[in-house]
Amino acid sequence: MNTFRDFVEKLRKEKKMAEALKPVPKHLDLAGLMHAMDGTPVYVPEVEGSEFAAVGNVFSTRQLVCDYLGITREELMPKLLKALDRPTEPARVENGPVLENSTHNVDLGKLPIPFHAEKDGGPYISSAIVIANDKELGRNCSFHRMMVVGKNRVVVRILPRHLSEFVKRAGGELDVAVVVGASINVMLCAAMSTKLGQDELEYANSIMPLDTVRLENGIEVPSDCEFAFEARITKELEDEGPFIDLTETYDIVRKQQVMEISKMYHRDGALWHVLLPGGLEHKVLMGMPREPTIFHEVKKVCDCKHVNITPGGCSWLHAAVSIRKKHEDDGRKAVEAAFAGHKSLKHVVIVDDDIDVDNPMEVEWAIATRVQADKSLVIKPNEKGSSLDPSADPNTYATTKMGVDATKPLVAHGKNFTKAAWKKIGPKEYL
Repeated sequence: MNTFRDFVEKLRKEKKMAEALKPVPKHLDLAGLMHAMDGTPVYVPEVEGSEFAAVGNVFSTRQLVCDYLGITREELMPKLLKALDRPTEPARVENGPVLENSTHNVDLGKLPIPFHAEKDGGPYISSAIVIANDKELGRNCSFHRMMVVGKNRVVVRILPRHLSEFVKRAGGELDVAVVVGASINVMLCAAMSTKLGQDELEYANSIMPLDTVRLENGIEVPSDCEFAFEARITKELEDEGPFIDLTETYDIVRKQQVMEISKMYHRDGALWHVLLPGGLEHKVLMGMPREPTIFHEVKKVCDCKHVNITPGGCSWLHAAVSIRKKHEDDGRKAVEAAFAGHKSLKHVVIVDDDIDVDNPMEVEWAIATRVQADKSLVIKPNEKGSSLDPSADPNTYATTKMGVDATKPLVAHGKNFTKAAWKKIGPKEYL
């Protein structure tokens, strides 16, 4: 089992995926159903006005990601870190399932693309990964939301990151590929913040081997994805938005580049992946891939044990990091390193390795018992923040970042800082 549809079928057979019993309208109802079932995978065999089935919430928990990869939760971080350290080139094949069907007569209206919420600017492709090539920098893969504005036209949200640099270097227009319904390793790596010029598909191949196949426009895509599109990012600008952000608030309307889609490929009986904006799946796929990059940076300055991009912090703006403290300033060093590992991070809490960073009760306990605000806070005013943060400056994204050193001192003073331990008992032994 190593494809998106294989995992969907596995969930269906194991009765872990809810299934719609009648056709679902794609205007508001499809996304509304996904929202009502947030955290539970959903399969919709019939979407009104569409020729394809839709699935959503497929990776709405960490456990689902681990189940796909066939590993435990404890093995996930080491696996991601190993992929970052040892990227490997995917194998190229001459043919693949995604090439089973193709057409130049692209009509996005026939796809189960939802109109998610009432204030949206239009129907949105929310799970699209753009794959682009540059003669010198190689290949780049990244997620981009796309508002449908015509039969074969979308307005694509492009932040000033790697894809925008590729477009700039190409003179403002760029031929690309777009994929929907890729395997989890591809999705995780497309969401990572990597250095410019590093091919995310090499990271993905190190997590789990994959094959690529070349489209007519020369761009290679994962051979087993559900949909692939040949497209061109043009210089034409149109309004994009409003649309719901990772923070579950509406992003502003801004001028963005139009993408024209010239050809569509898809598997037999292809499944359309609906990625609910601001939902748990969105949070898992966006936030979790930042954890190994934070871990990498913190590991450079102290002994990092674990990282959690917290769902309460929109799985983007907040993190909790545990370290094995060896020097009194390790906590403050870890704060600075965490911000370097995830540029959009706004608040970070550093705790000792006796605290479970996946348990918000334990993190709060560490803040309550080990923090003195005049000594434990690191305040960083006028920093470049995230475009997703509603409280940041809307034009410059300037924000004030804060780190909390919630580690205990190496030499205790006053009361003991250590949490009392209890003998571990299996209740069934007595009850």
